[in-house]
Amino acid sequence: MTALDLGLPSIGGLDGVPTTDVKQTAKDYTSDQEVRWCPGCGDYAVLAAVRQFLPTLGIKRENTVFVSGIGCSSRFPYYLNTYGMHSIHGRAPTIATGLAVSRPDLSVWVVTGDGDALSIGGNHLIHALRRNVNLKILLFNNRIYGLTKGQYSPTSEEGKVTKSTPMGSVDHPFNPISVALGAEATFVGRALDSDRKGLTEVLGAAAAHRGTALVEIFQDCPIFNDGSFDVLRKGDDAAERLIPVRHGQPIRFGPEAEDGLGSYAVVQDGFGLRVAKIDEVDASQVVVHDATDHNLAFALSRLSDQDLTHTVTGIFRNVDRTTYDDAVRAQVQQARETGSNDLQALLTGRDTWTIAG
Repeated sequence: MTALDLGLPSIGGLDGVPTTDVKQTAKDYTSDQEVRWCPGCGDYAVLAAVRQFLPTLGIKRENTVFVSGIGCSSRFPYYLNTYGMHSIHGRAPTIATGLAVSRPDLSVWVVTGDGDALSIGGNHLIHALRRNVNLKILLFNNRIYGLTKGQYSPTSEEGKVTKSTPMGSVDHPFNPISVALGAEATFVGRALDSDRKGLTEVLGAAAAHRGTALVEIFQDCPIFNDGSFDVLRKGDDAAERLIPVRHGQPIRFGPEAEDGLGSYAVVQDGFGLRVAKIDEVDASQVVVHDATDHNLAFALSRLSDQDLTHTVTGIFRNVDRTTYDDAVRAQVQQARETGSNDLQALLTGRDTWTIAG
């Protein structure tokens, strides 16, 4: 359901935000602040991709806002020449919610990390997702606390040796994609920081989505968790681990076979999914990705555990649902039209009485 379905005026442009005909470049989105991340940090690659991507939206810089929490990734707003706020630990989705509700003319983005979003900010994240607030959340996942110098995070693997777990972590980690899908997020995607093409595709779809869009970005911390995603980037079996999905296409992957369709496929296995070699299954058994199928999206998120054996990238889910901010504005409009806009009457409510004598 859109703003028009709720009887609200459309303000045009991508996702309802006014657009501009003025040509913009990555340089326009580059601030005068020195970028202060460690050499080799994956945040550099994400920042470069976002700077290149934002001009393609045709949205004015003054109609774009980035809100961050606390962590290395949360320095992001300083390095973009847009409006931005470096906010409170874990509370970026809450602040962004207020902004999205009060300013429908803005494109609102949240930048957060696995510690910021999934530890102290866990409740704020899942409630933004379930409400379907019209904002985009970039969750940088390096599976470590980088800013505070290397403690284990909510996504660190079991057995992870860190400064806070010298004998190995005994925590079972979150799967951010599964968490988002469990909260019924209307858009859920994943990309690698080093995959510029894949990251840009997911970001583009997220920007066009009306509602909460969560994009998990696997991002390397070269100081405290170096090489955490190397198995997906290099080596003989990297192509056998990465499973890119696209809506409406059979899920095939791996080193190119003679027919050009890949060496492996995802097939149905009871109520779940499994990976099989192409030459061992019939073409009719290969799962065709449907980004509107919630059960399929969740099953894809569970294909691989902590070892990244089978890691899905791309868009897991993309569906339409009434956004929280559209619904709030519709209520306000209804109150105005029915004369129910007396603030004192609303504050007093029905549960008041006068004591005589």
